[in-house]
Amino acid sequence: MTIFINFLRSLLLTIIFSFAAPMFLVGSGLLLLSLIGHFPGLQELTEAIATEIMHFLATFGSGTPLRGLFVISLTCTFVGALFDMYVYYKYQILRIDS
Repeated sequence: MTIFINFLRSLLLTIIFSFAAPMFLVGSGLLLLSLIGHFPGLQELTEAIATEIMHFLATFGSGTPLRGLFVISLTCTFVGALFDMYVYYKYQILRIDS
């Protein structure tokens, strides 16, 4: 029973971190761009990069960048959960063989 509890705990942590990682990455990238935009001569460049990031996110979100970020985060969550289940399965197989 403890193996199943450990699996669920691992799966839940994987889901949370896999969902938060793309949001943190995009958010910190946009924050960094806005901070760099305060330097003279770099404002137009950082605005152009931020606009392209928003267009990229809007592509996945049917025109809404925030929805696109959620779609990408949910996809990463699904892939992370599948990977965690695969690792659990391989661990069980290796444990039985040895």
